[in-house]
Parts: sequence; C-alpha cells; structure tokens
Amino acid sequence: MTVGARIRVAAVSAAVLACVAGCADPLASPSAEPTTSTRSPTDTGRDAVDPSRIGALPSVPPLEGPVVDCRYLPGGPAARPVTLPPRTGIHATGTVVVDLATSGGPVGVVLDREKAPCTVNSFIALAGQGFFDDTPCHRLVTSGALRALQCGDPSGTGTGGPGYRFATEYPETDYPPKVSGLGEIVRYPRGTVVMAHTGRPASNGSQFFLVYADSMLPPTYTVFGRMTEDAVAVVEKVAASGDDGSGSAGVGAPNIPVRIDTATGH
Repeated sequence: MTVGARIRVAAVSAAVLACVAGCADPLASPSAEPTTSTRSPTDTGRDAVDPSRIGALPSVPPLEGPVVDCRYLPGGPAARPVTLPPRTGIHATGTVVVDLATSGGPVGVVLDREKAPCTVNSFIALAGQGFFDDTPCHRLVTSGALRALQCGDPSGTGTGGPGYRFATEYPETDYPPKVSGLGEIVRYPRGTVVMAHTGRPASNGSQFFLVYADSMLPPTYTVFGRMTEDAVAVVEKVAASGDDGSGSAGVGAPNIPVRIDTATGH
C-alpha cells in the first residue's frame, strides 16, 4: 500500500472513530440524556505514516468583519447550570489569555478569536461562570493519531457538556462545503488547543484537547488557541506517566490525575 493510500485509509478510520464527546447527542431532543460515544480518534495508522508527510493546517480565512454573530443550540442537560454565551456582536480579532490552574501545574493558553470567535466566546463565558473549576481532565491519549489530554467535562464521564452545542470553526471553515479536503487528514501541531466533538454536525460543547505532540486528524476539529511552552511541559509530564488503559490501548484516565482548579481569563 502506498503512503497516499494509507493516508486515505487513515482518514476514513479517523472519521469512524471521531466520537470524542463534548455534549449530548446533537440529534437528540434537548431534554435527552447524553448518549454520545466517548472514544477518541486514535486508530489512524499513525505508525504507518510519517507525520512530516501530512499536510499542515491551512491558512486562517480572512475576516468578514471585526464582529460576528454566534449560534448556540440546545444540546441536552448541562453538567453544571450555565447561561448561554452572548450571541451578537462577538469580537473576531485579538487574543484572550486563560490561566488553567491545575493539580499538575499551571497551564496557560492563548485563545485566538480570529480563528474561532464563537468557540473562544463560549470558552470565556464558561470559564467566567466557573464551569471548568474543580473538574477532572478525564482522558489521556498516548497512542495513535491524537496525543492529547482531554478536559472540560465536569462530570468526568466524557459525556458531559454545557447544555448547548455549536458549529465547528477553523480549520473546517477553510474548506468549501462537500469537498475532498474534509476527507483528508492534517497535522495539528504540538501545543494546539482543540475542541472535542461527537462527530455529528454542530456538536462542539465544552470538552477540549490539550495537544502535547503533533497529531493527525481530519480538519473538522476546531483550533481555538495554543498552550504556552511551560504549559506543554506540564501536559508532557502527565503523558509520560501514561494512562490506565480503561478506554483502549493508549487511551484512558491519566495515571497522574489532573484537575482544573480554576480557569481565569484576562
């Protein structure tokens, strides 16, 4: 099998396993219990493909204006009660610094409104309401396509979310609808902060990945920020101790338990 063929097969596998829950099943009624699978997209033939041969993330699409409107839809019961984020006049330029004080050490992230204004808007709104405070990072992925610590579910089950859902943004927005680009995989670089989703349309919620090593995924996972180098070191230390294998090989709860004590934006 050629490298190109392996990459295409990898993309199909990633799509099949792309249920990385951030909220309830987006096709369920708003009052339905969360039913989303919590598997992470790990079976993508990473060992058979040189990550350096995978294309980089595309350029950020040009802004349509300095502000945007955002759409947040009902997404099942909330793991904690929150109010919806603002939906009109959302800033689409600049960055926001968020300090995650965790049991493993400080994790600083810089959120990029230009890449994903509605995602950043939601994250800041949740942080401001204490949604992430005293919550576990419930899953560590140490093999396959994704190398990341997954956080953002107060229930710690992998199915909890904020009670609403919303659409993916960059890099998916850089691809015209229904083109082959979404069937490929791209390299999400070390240090990237990425939204988790269920694999269904408009299923972003509150769960997110702290990517500690280059990862290979379809371009359907919203990139909305980057970790500082010190923050990456904290996650790398957690990853070095491995996971308990409760999900599958290389996927499970981190052997070093990690909790977000507070999430503070400024």
